[in-house]
Amino acid sequence: MSMAFLISLGAFLLLGAIGMPIAIAAFAGSIAYMFMSGQDVGLVAEQALNGLFNSYVLLAVPLFILAANFMNAGTISDRLLTFCIAIVGRFRGGLAHVNVLASVIFSGMSGSAIADAAGIGRVIIELMTRDNRYPGGYAAALTAASSVIGPIIPPSIPMILYALISGTSIGYLFLAGIVPGLFMALVLMVLNVIVARKRDFKRDEVVPLRKIPRLTMRAFPALMLPVILLYGIYGGVTTPTEAAAIAAIYALVLAGLFYRSVSWKDFYALVLDGAKSTSVVGLIIASALVLNYLVASENIPALVADSLSATQMSPLMFLLMINLIILVLGCLFDATTLLLIVVPLFLPTASMLGIDLVHFGVVITINIMIGLITPPYGILLFVLNGVTGIPLRDIIREIWPFVFALLCALIVLVLIPDMVLWLPRMFGYVG
Repeated sequence: MSMAFLISLGAFLLLGAIGMPIAIAAFAGSIAYMFMSGQDVGLVAEQALNGLFNSYVLLAVPLFILAANFMNAGTISDRLLTFCIAIVGRFRGGLAHVNVLASVIFSGMSGSAIADAAGIGRVIIELMTRDNRYPGGYAAALTAASSVIGPIIPPSIPMILYALISGTSIGYLFLAGIVPGLFMALVLMVLNVIVARKRDFKRDEVVPLRKIPRLTMRAFPALMLPVILLYGIYGGVTTPTEAAAIAAIYALVLAGLFYRSVSWKDFYALVLDGAKSTSVVGLIIASALVLNYLVASENIPALVADSLSATQMSPLMFLLMINLIILVLGCLFDATTLLLIVVPLFLPTASMLGIDLVHFGVVITINIMIGLITPPYGILLFVLNGVTGIPLRDIIREIWPFVFALLCALIVLVLIPDMVLWLPRMFGYVG
């Protein structure tokens, strides 16, 4: 690596460490590199704009954010929660099971862990802590852990970004996330059963079976969104970006016209909030594209690939090592930064070792999402602390069993690639 790149990297890390937004720190480091290497500073803007404007797939990001905002509005979340309570609320620790099931269902609409946690997660926490049925820390920790499933089951904003940097098919990535997402939900439910028996959580009020058909019909239009989305993509009707537009329109029609829970004032606020969220994500993506240009200029991916190949590392050892690195970095950096800046360094090596890039992408995405609940960064923990007022120390004390359970699920998925690739292969994937 050149001295210019080392100074640029040092500036980026230093500015990020003292609290400057990651995107601004990345731009500052990139400008420093241009000055030190004698290149035109205008390349920073050129690389950022070209990367954004030439990536049609990135249009799916704001559209899925908008769809999640519409689905979070009004009575839609309430109808979905009522349906979940009717299905799994009758078991011991039932509301905790509802928490996980609601995250699974809502993950088919949002593609964002933060949207799940701040939206439907906040509502279920209020239900769980009412009358002291569950400790606040446990309810928030379970919500954070189940929200991790959001970006795994399609649609998934992180997988869209991974497709951008790896060139893999978004459709096959989405398919590959379904089984792992359901497996993670099962692991969390099993852990909840153990905890519920150990702590003797009270049984929640049972919804009579005769009411389930009516409650299902009330939630049916909302439950159809994932079906429409997946059929559009895998039925060959739409591209993932077009499916995101359909999802946003369907969610708006559902919330505004069918359920009549979104007024014009609400619509303006939801679109504005979506624009703010998109601008934050877009700025990070743009800065990452510039950093990737710097990395490519220094030929760092090839150097990393040559160094790792010289060690004659097996594919399994490589996967385990990269997952360990990502897990450690996930405690310090946000998900988008890791996905767009760190992961591209290892893609050439993964390809050289014969590792399937769809399997690699799903496993890495799960790992990065687990980083959202690991202290000290753990952004989901801070989000839930902010929206519920539950002390952060209570959430952190309860989060560790869930982190361990999700790590066990991750190891299983690393060791058994067929769990990830089985469904894509059913739809013609030959990787």
